[in-house]
Amino acid sequence: QQYKENSIDTMTQGELLLTLYDELMKRLTRAELAMDKQDYEAMEEAVDRSSAIIRYLSDTLDRQYEISSNLYRLYDYFCYELSRVKAGRNREELERVKRMVGELRDSFRTAAQNNDSGR
Repeated sequence: QQYKENSIDTMTQGELLLTLYDELMKRLTRAELAMDKQDYEAMEEAVDRSSAIIRYLSDTLDRQYEISSNLYRLYDYFCYELSRVKAGRNREELERVKRMVGELRDSFRTAAQNNDSGR
């Protein structure tokens, strides 16, 4: 536990953001796997955790930047779609959100790498 806390304390903002996105992707994958097994309790738990991560990402946006408004709307869309996934057990919506989250994570990873190489 202390190792985790120390590693989080020493992360850059970019590393922390990517860690959150990695965890979000892991939770969305768990939701897919649980849905495949028709384990709806586990699927709902994974969707709830995914939504909590997305809400955290939304709450921590720095609103002084224009991109933050776009990200806020995108995060809101993700939460809306995940509520539909949970209510209707809709695989297509889950796959769409997971694909979009993955693309966003990859974009942030590329930006972080470009930022690191520019130093």
